[in-house]
Amino acid sequence: MTKVISVDPENPDIHAIRKAATVIKKGGVVAYPTCSFYALGVDSFKKKSIERVYRLKQRDSKKPLLILIGDLKNLFPLVKEVPSSASRLIDKFWPGALTIVFEAAESLPSNLTGNTGKIGIRLDDHRVATLLANISGTPITGTSANISGRMGCVTIFQIFSQFGQGLDLILEAGSLPGGNPSTIVDVTFDPPKVLREGMVDIARIKHVQKVSVI
Repeated sequence: MTKVISVDPENPDIHAIRKAATVIKKGGVVAYPTCSFYALGVDSFKKKSIERVYRLKQRDSKKPLLILIGDLKNLFPLVKEVPSSASRLIDKFWPGALTIVFEAAESLPSNLTGNTGKIGIRLDDHRVATLLANISGTPITGTSANISGRMGCVTIFQIFSQFGQGLDLILEAGSLPGGNPSTIVDVTFDPPKVLREGMVDIARIKHVQKVSVI
């Protein structure tokens, strides 16, 4: 049975966030709000929890899952390096809707990266998302809460329509704005490569960093 806890997106109750963090630390799956859509969060170091997310989303296991951090300092143990191009993007667009792809640290589970050796990371600007990552004490997955190929969810009713009672907990923060997903830039290339244009326009990125577009 999926439990639902309502939270104020601007001033979330810390006890509610702690309950969700406890679920994550025990290996559970939590749906939580981000700056655009609801996401599915699990502990990024628990392989079985990651496998469960892939099953829930019916997602190709060769496609990596992005992760969210709660503070910039949490980035460095997760990646092999932070190139200067990434630093410029971080300074301008974090927290926000830019996902940056790095060379993954060897400590990250291979099924999280889809065996690509790379990992997409974002510092989101939704208060609930950053608090949840911080209180969980671990980076959490930030993949959208939807079955692969279907629309992202902006309400808990849409979450239930896609996943039924398959999740452990939903942090409900009302209707989210939806729209475009995060923009994804891979900084393992020189110049960095835009893999997906979303909420952050390519034109804005080019003002900060030279990039190529696939």
